[in-house]
Amino acid sequence: MADLTSTIFPLIPLRDVVVFPQMVTPLFVHRPKSIAALEQALMRDDRLIVLVAQKDSECEDPGKDDIYQIGTLAEVMQMLKLPDGTVKVLVEGSVRVRIEQIVEEPTMLTVHVLEHAETSNDDVLTKTLIRVSVEKFEQFVKTTKKINPESLLAVSGIGQPGRLADIIATYLGLEIAEKQHCLEIADATARLEYIGHLLSRELELADLEQQIHDKVRFNLEKTQREYYLREKMRIIQEELNAEGEALGEIAEYRLKIKKCRMKGVALEKVNKELTRLEKMMPQSAEAAVIRTYLDTMVALPWSKRSKEIIDIERAEDILDEDHYGLGKVKERILEYLAVRKLSKEPQGTILCLVGPPGVGKTSLARSIARAMNRKFARISLGGVNDEAEIRGHRRTYIGAMPGRIIQAIKQAGTRNPVVLLDEIEKMTRSYMGDPTAAMLEVLDPDQNENFTDHYLDAPFSLQEVVFIGTANALDYVPRPLLDRLEVINLSGYTEEEKVAIAELHIIPKTLKRHGLSQKHLKFQAPAIRRIIQEYTREAGVRNLERAVATICRKVATKVVTGKSTTVKLTPQMVHDYLGPAKVLRENEVKGAQVGLVTGLAWTETGGETLTVEVNTMPGKGNFQLTGQLGDIMKESAQASLSYIRSHAEMLGIDPGFLDSRDLHIHLPEGAIPKDGPSAGVALCTALISAVSKRPVVGNIAMTGEITLRGRVLAIGGLKEKVLAALRAGIKTVLFPRGNEKDLQDIPEYVLEKLELIPVAHLDEVFPIVFKTDEKKKDARRKGASPRRHAARQSARGWARTTSSNGNSRTSTNNSKTSTSNNRTSTKNSRTSTNNSKTFNNSRTNSRTSTNNSRR
Repeated sequence: MADLTSTIFPLIPLRDVVVFPQMVTPLFVHRPKSIAALEQALMRDDRLIVLVAQKDSECEDPGKDDIYQIGTLAEVMQMLKLPDGTVKVLVEGSVRVRIEQIVEEPTMLTVHVLEHAETSNDDVLTKTLIRVSVEKFEQFVKTTKKINPESLLAVSGIGQPGRLADIIATYLGLEIAEKQHCLEIADATARLEYIGHLLSRELELADLEQQIHDKVRFNLEKTQREYYLREKMRIIQEELNAEGEALGEIAEYRLKIKKCRMKGVALEKVNKELTRLEKMMPQSAEAAVIRTYLDTMVALPWSKRSKEIIDIERAEDILDEDHYGLGKVKERILEYLAVRKLSKEPQGTILCLVGPPGVGKTSLARSIARAMNRKFARISLGGVNDEAEIRGHRRTYIGAMPGRIIQAIKQAGTRNPVVLLDEIEKMTRSYMGDPTAAMLEVLDPDQNENFTDHYLDAPFSLQEVVFIGTANALDYVPRPLLDRLEVINLSGYTEEEKVAIAELHIIPKTLKRHGLSQKHLKFQAPAIRRIIQEYTREAGVRNLERAVATICRKVATKVVTGKSTTVKLTPQMVHDYLGPAKVLRENEVKGAQVGLVTGLAWTETGGETLTVEVNTMPGKGNFQLTGQLGDIMKESAQASLSYIRSHAEMLGIDPGFLDSRDLHIHLPEGAIPKDGPSAGVALCTALISAVSKRPVVGNIAMTGEITLRGRVLAIGGLKEKVLAALRAGIKTVLFPRGNEKDLQDIPEYVLEKLELIPVAHLDEVFPIVFKTDEKKKDARRKGASPRRHAARQSARGWARTTSSNGNSRTSTNNSKTSTSNNRTSTKNSRTSTNNSKTFNNSRTNSRTSTNNSRR
């Protein structure tokens, strides 16, 4: 061996490894300085290198203070470079050395060392330590079974105390500091004694581990690895005398069941399932299903209730605070609350708020819950086509869960919440069942006391729950379900109401949401009207709210960028923020035109104006209808044509007008389906105008179903249609006399802006729509509802002026004949009036259409 005092050796700091003399150890080297030191050692004849452990294994570039002073001088036996740049090297320790000086070169570390000489005594104590250490090591190997038994042969044959201590230290799972301490002890006897103490400690730990293993071994099976680990942890906690251990799972469930105060069948069911869980393996799939079931059962509010407060004055204040207008709707809600306060019996009344989107149905339900001091839960039924969504899934299915009713009650946290059944008409039947049939039990007060969800498999009373439904239309609600609902109709808002809602609710709420205040943005009332007229076309206020939000976002951007701090929105500035107008009044007829009439239609989103166009052309009597018209509307057109042909002479029209002409009726916006009987008056008027070439006075809209005798029958949705006419700029509306009772639902200011004329027969329509402005004013001065005879006389006079027949005597004879026929028609009409109730019922049933279709 080279002279240690005069030789500089390359140095490799080791992480988590201590190399002992006479030991062959594999190492992996990847740090550049360590690889350079290794290459330097290979260039030496003796291939020696100094290996020293680091104090901190996380240090990437250790210096003088980061390594221990005692290390091992080792010989490099073999080196192999791996593809990733790491070098695998096999070294054999030679002697212990002490570092005297470290030279930190740019590429590697080199050191001057002195031998850390070992001292040894060959006395009785040393021999005894050797024998005891070998015996302990042999016992340790047998207990742990982690060391190859062949190692005992190598250890038992060693008689040198220092080498024996070094070998045993390499086999024990010691900390780096303990191994380093063993390396630094020069006295071989003291080193072996130190190793003896460590060996005794490790032997005690091995015995304790064996005891834990023996305690759980009788429960161990091949498929119970996780269970074994849990039992092992439990035994460890017992051995450590762990305090404050949490209650067991079963005990915890029993406590929860007691707290929720379950009774009857539900309690028996839960206890039965809990007993099953107690006997099961914790990790089995069935145990997980039972835990989910028990968690659901104990989470339900079996006895928790909200303290109901019904104060009519307080409820009225809440409704007025949350909603503008809706006087009749609020009145009905207050009546409902008053009955609940007086009667202690469960109420079977289920309110159903029906109206177009955005009119406040959902927010009304929230206000009712707040007025009653109850929790609120919302169930969206749109698109639900599975009965299990209402009743729940049976637990035999994977991923089973309770139905939406039980989930809503669980979410509310009380057994008497207000539950909103939103979009109740949009449930559909499928091969998985009919959810509307399941709703019958939910909404029936005689049945829902013992409502049984398939998942719970135990009755849960719904009698204390207040259900409120919402719908856009009732066309698709089955009759049995509709019988359980008390319908409250919400019409669309008028322009004045929208302005008030914007000022009182929408603008303050939107400003707050966008971090703005009145000093940043202020809306002028004319600007709000312009937004309503040119950027929204709806019965509700959702698009209005979106438009206000758009303006707020743009103003917020200006405020943040410093371009502006205050904006006062005027009507002229609306286009700058919202762009070009989105709503154009294309349906407004400003001047008199031939074959062009404005009708009125009702849709799920409110009222709409509907243009009826009729063209005549040479042909052979063909009659064509376009514009996606439904069967009922086609029948109205056929009835109109039949009326015209049967009264052609009275109307001053050639009875053979179809012999040489084709007729084409078209309703624009052909992508939208249209149906219903209320366009009868408009269709008939447009046909007469096109055939007689007489223009229809502009700015008049009309609605009403007609019969073959010319009677005008009542229709539905008058308020929505009148509001649509007002939005379109119409000045006069003709409506059936049978709808005069509906005028009380129309706001007073709307009645002041529009001229509403009730008509009972087509004879009353023609003098108004075909006369000049002066004659029309004359007719209106005589009364809003002229007598039938006077209207017919006016019609005959109009017919004389439009007749193309030059022979006045023939015309007079024809007029007399027509008068006789009309008298007969009058008698028939009076007879039909006696049966008007039947016709009204028929009309009510006939007013059906497809979703989003106009009627």
